[in-house]
Amino acid sequence: MPKPSIIAIDGPVAAGKTTIGRLLARRLGYRFIDTGVMYRALTWKALQLAIHLEDEEELSRLAASTNIEIALPLSDEGCYSVIVDGNDIGSQIQNLEVDSAVSLVAKVAGVRRVLVAEQRRLAEPGETVMAGRDIGTTVLPRAELKIYLGASMQERARRRYLEVKERGEAANYEAILTDLIRRDEIDSHRSVSPLKPAPDARFVDTDGLDPAQVLARILGMMEER
Repeated sequence: MPKPSIIAIDGPVAAGKTTIGRLLARRLGYRFIDTGVMYRALTWKALQLAIHLEDEEELSRLAASTNIEIALPLSDEGCYSVIVDGNDIGSQIQNLEVDSAVSLVAKVAGVRRVLVAEQRRLAEPGETVMAGRDIGTTVLPRAELKIYLGASMQERARRRYLEVKERGEAANYEAILTDLIRRDEIDSHRSVSPLKPAPDARFVDTDGLDPAQVLARILGMMEER
């Protein structure tokens, strides 16, 4: 069976989309695009400009006037090169301030309209693994393979706690758990492209599995197609 040209990976915060997407793309020799960094980049700029995060018109104008370019990191541990209006801010978009604000920016219809168009353009050449919240439902609904990664809230909070600690930032598990619950609520109930599995997505529960095991399951699903 030929390999799918486009693979969509969706799921909530800290379900493993970036880790698994990178592994799968490398295994297949594909490009990996994490759409979350685009929303993070715009959120970073909004915070720098002190734009009110409930001002949807201003956020939409910001999206339309901002040039965002992304490039893969050179290693699994490296940050994306995220170029915003000519400046590389990749190392600045993973902090807790952006974490807390990104769902508010990402729910804005005008923001999503701009970034979804760019994401579709990036996927046009094919041989792409793209990860996000609405890839299989909205961005690339014709993707040949759609994966929805899930994990318990407690496991996702544990993973995010470890990520924050590894970045050298102060981390509080309970605060992270509370923030994940809040972000899930926003992502799942926004009016435009809410977080949900595509009807034809294959669900993978990542609880208790390491990345290699999750990758093996997805590769097995590809062989079953």
